[in-house]
Amino acid sequence: MVSGMSQSHPRISKAVIPAAGLGTRFLPATKATPKEMLPVVDKPAIQYVVEEAVAAGLDDVLMVTGRNKRPLEDHFDRNYELESALGKKGDAERLAKVQESSDLATMHYVRQGDPKGLGHAVLCAAPHVGNEPFAVLLGDDLIDPRDPLLQRMIEVQQEHGGSVIALMEVAPEQIHLYGSAAVEATDDTDVVKVGGLVEKPTAEEAPSHYAVIGRYVLDPAVFDILRKTEPGRGGEIQLTDALQQLAADEKVGGPVHGVVFQGRRYDTGDRGDYLRAIVRLACEREDLGPDFRTWLRRYVTEEMQQR
Repeated sequence: MVSGMSQSHPRISKAVIPAAGLGTRFLPATKATPKEMLPVVDKPAIQYVVEEAVAAGLDDVLMVTGRNKRPLEDHFDRNYELESALGKKGDAERLAKVQESSDLATMHYVRQGDPKGLGHAVLCAAPHVGNEPFAVLLGDDLIDPRDPLLQRMIEVQQEHGGSVIALMEVAPEQIHLYGSAAVEATDDTDVVKVGGLVEKPTAEEAPSHYAVIGRYVLDPAVFDILRKTEPGRGGEIQLTDALQQLAADEKVGGPVHGVVFQGRRYDTGDRGDYLRAIVRLACEREDLGPDFRTWLRRYVTEEMQQR
């Protein structure tokens, strides 16, 4: 538990998953297929994210989508023709896998319209979320279910109120890829107080090596700030800019804390990291791992011998 006097804060029940990006780094695969539907072993990346939200007790999921994202809705809907065909064949195992995604959570969808950045995507969720804290999960970051990051973030938010962001220490030469947080230590080794944030700074500009990764638990006060936030880096409305305002003035929406994550994270937003994520997850699967690891060792050995 987080140290300090216990407080009562509204229960978090809603998760928001922004999924309106164009996926240009994966073209031409994403020309007609949403990047969130690209398979990680045998499940689309987006299903891992929804499963994470559900595991943390968030069974009300709003997906912020855009053009050409209809397959996302179809994936989490029933497919009666396929289910009927599998049932007639007596293929109970595959039938269960097909039904699993449609039974995960209560799914809702809203279109972002114009891709104006993460902050704008979060703002699109305001009518659904209302005046209660909520979680935001980005689809490019897959968190291993054995490392319950989101549950820990919710615990910290329930104790302190305000907002909580996920942080990960990265090498100085990588900090320009992330938002960077100015932090102060707390009595809990995995929790820090966030005093400020900078979006994608240079190594010299970064206030720390703590990078913001794709998990947030946000106070609804963030909506009012986002409505007034001007486009920032890249001409987009940045969620980091709104969080900076929350961190600078606790009277607006409570404090901002960070949970320092040291567990297993799979980055599927980059082609190389996407391939590495598939290999790592396949190696750890009970049904695939033994044979796949054997093949992988043999392949790596042969490659090294040829060089």
